[in-house]
Amino acid sequence: MPFLPSSRYARNEIVQVETETGTVSVVKLRKLPEPQAVPYTVDDNDRVDLVAQRRYGEATRYWHVADANTELDARELCEPGRVITVPEHS
Repeated sequence: MPFLPSSRYARNEIVQVETETGTVSVVKLRKLPEPQAVPYTVDDNDRVDLVAQRRYGEATRYWHVADANTELDARELCEPGRVITVPEHS
């Protein structure tokens, strides 16, 4: 189960787990970082990848923004007018 080097899971250990139906490969949980961050007020038509593109110059780093917030659904994370946390560095 390879991941891209820029993936948040690239450095996580992959382990084998026995289930009732057989063995499956799973990625061990990772500890979420506690980065230095700045508040950002979401604009109309913002998406988490667009925020990452503006902040880091690379849209695929959207997960840094997602990790800094507790929202599981990115659509809810980017509701216009909402203030979210955007890490200073990714």
